[in-house]
Amino acid sequence: MTTATQAAPAPRTTPAAPAPPRVIRPIPMSRLAKVELRKMFDTRAGFWLMASVGIVSVLATAAVIIWAPDEAITLETFSTAIGVPLSIVLPMIAILSITSEYSQRTGLTTYTLVPWRGRVISAKVLVTIAIGVVSMFLALAVGTVGNLIGSTITGLDPVWDISVATFSSIVLANILGMLMGFMLGVLFRSSAAAIVGYFVYSFVLPVAFGTLAAFQEWFRDLQPWVDVNFAITRLFEGSLTTEHWQQLGVTTLVWLWIPLALGLRAIVRAEVK
Repeated sequence: MTTATQAAPAPRTTPAAPAPPRVIRPIPMSRLAKVELRKMFDTRAGFWLMASVGIVSVLATAAVIIWAPDEAITLETFSTAIGVPLSIVLPMIAILSITSEYSQRTGLTTYTLVPWRGRVISAKVLVTIAIGVVSMFLALAVGTVGNLIGSTITGLDPVWDISVATFSSIVLANILGMLMGFMLGVLFRSSAAAIVGYFVYSFVLPVAFGTLAAFQEWFRDLQPWVDVNFAITRLFEGSLTTEHWQQLGVTTLVWLWIPLALGLRAIVRAEVK
């Protein structure tokens, strides 16, 4: 008599627990800011443009010491001499911070690594403002040294005629100038077009508005409300009234914030090639 051998039942295996979902954390803003700051020094043009902040400060200080009359050796004189070239150099830095992504064709890589372009633009804005503030403190330090040297050479007591409030207004004026350059870079996304646009904004429009105000009385009272350069220039004089701040707000809204918003909207939606 034969007995059938039955196969032993296969042991039951419990299903493996599903792997926990991978958590992808966004790149910290501090790292993005460091990368954007490093980009400004990577190219030769960017390096020398950044170095020119210190170079023009020293050259302007030396020019005041050599050619200014003795009674003009004051901190305000040094600040004015340094501030004129910086008002041109700093917006150029802001322009190239955004247009270099397109002229150097790094935008595709940048926006692939950080798909949300708003974070990249925010990092660029933070770095731009930081460079503007640091540059103004550097200019103040160079001007202070120049004032001490000039006073020693002339034998006069050093004159410190810039208050904290005045210096804060000067810093704000230069930051607004940098943001204006940044806005043009965002709007045009071309270094040449943005630079030409900035020179039109800085030199052509003020002359046109000033000429119109000189010959047309109806425009004379209207100029502070439509001429952004006229409103920003008052920051260098200090002691703005409430009406002056209102005029600054209106002109920057029209000439800076609205075009910047339109440019940012175009950057977010435009295809990067």
